[in-house]
Amino acid sequence: MILKNKVAVVTGGSRGIGRAVALGFAKEGADIAVIYSGSSERAEDVCKEAKEMGVNAFSYKCDVADFDITESTVNQIYEDLSRIDILVNNAGITRDGLVLQMKEQDFDDVIAVNLKGAFNMIKHTTRRFAKQKSGRIINISSVSGLMGNSGQANYSASKAGLIGLTKTIAKELASRGVTCNAIAPGFITTDMTEAMPEAVKEASLGIIPQKRIGTPEDIAALAVFLASDNAGYITGEVIRVDGGLYI
Repeated sequence: MILKNKVAVVTGGSRGIGRAVALGFAKEGADIAVIYSGSSERAEDVCKEAKEMGVNAFSYKCDVADFDITESTVNQIYEDLSRIDILVNNAGITRDGLVLQMKEQDFDDVIAVNLKGAFNMIKHTTRRFAKQKSGRIINISSVSGLMGNSGQANYSASKAGLIGLTKTIAKELASRGVTCNAIAPGFITTDMTEAMPEAVKEASLGIIPQKRIGTPEDIAALAVFLASDNAGYITGEVIRVDGGLYI
């Protein structure tokens, strides 16, 4: 188990990609802190599955867009689990619409959760990472942040911002033994994509060279690697998991 004796925090960890990442870490021996904003039942289900793998697991309700609440949540995690070795910033929302119709609040809300939420979590963990001279930060971006996507000016901007944040944090913390990388998923089967019209899904398959929509486990497999000692000399990278969508 390549993550044994590690503690991992996963935001948006109660479903979709976050759930798969949390359980992937647990399978490799890491204790888990699941941060969620919606269903406590889903978060507890993830913790239950993780505990069945023989690790410790706790859930925390937290609005990652709130600076003070994230600080108190991080402090509680340290109190419960004594340390944090891995931080995965996965929490994200969409408020799609063309710029001509997009409300200011829809733009602000997406940036607040997807981008500022990652900053908040990084801000409240990096001092301890630097002190222990180790840490893994993994930001879940998107191919939308690399290529843009009509109707998603807010989402694409937030995910592009995550890439810039990733590279900056990687440079700032490299000398302290901390790595920071980003994963850019393409079309992945989640609640978000399941809500898409069937015609849109079919059209999406037509532009993916592998001709399939990815799974949350595809993302989790890479996250496990990046969180491990095997990836200790990789930092500041943006790795696409998209079936060849953005080649």
